[in-house]
Amino acid sequence: MKTILNIIWLVLCGIEMAIAYVIAGIICCILIITIPFGIAAFRIAGYALWPFGRTAVRRRDAGVGSAIGNVIWIVVAGWWLALLHLITSIVLFITIIGIPLALANLKMIPISLAPLGREIVSTSRRGQV
Repeated sequence: MKTILNIIWLVLCGIEMAIAYVIAGIICCILIITIPFGIAAFRIAGYALWPFGRTAVRRRDAGVGSAIGNVIWIVVAGWWLALLHLITSIVLFITIIGIPLALANLKMIPISLAPLGREIVSTSRRGQV
């Protein structure tokens, strides 16, 4: 079932969302000082391509640096990525088949706002972390 949902996700909104994260990552890497944000954006782009069967969890070793970085990220790129997830979820909620995809979009808003100090793990591995 995860594979079917991921394929539908990829066709309806996954590619577009991943492209948005890649654009944010490229911009961050060009600015050099924001390379850690770029790396986080590329990590989330992979998650945005194939989200079902994976989840984002907080890293235990994330500290104050991650929190400060997340505030900067929200101001620079996080708010418009979260807005894209919100708009996409509203459009997907219109159809019955799109409801699980819309919920997945809403689930991705917190990581789009605060990507530092999180990692993407398989849901089968989540209980082991």
